[in-house]
Amino acid sequence: MQRVGSVSRTAQNLAIVHCEDEDHPDIGTAVVDESLSRVGRVVDVFGPVDRPYVAVATDRGVRLAELVGQKLYTR
Repeated sequence: MQRVGSVSRTAQNLAIVHCEDEDHPDIGTAVVDESLSRVGRVVDVFGPVDRPYVAVATDRGVRLAELVGQKLYTR
């Protein structure tokens, strides 16, 4: 399991995750929370090369507003 980063905000029904370093998951990668429950998948990578942002489209039933501040991971 690899930490992606923390959800900094939401925008256009996406969770915006600020990566901790230049390593980021590929588009299409599944993202989970600390309890290993699937949250969604990566749909975009953008921003500065040294600490990019990742946009995550959440799965049905995931409450987007509750993700702000949470750490997300990939398997």
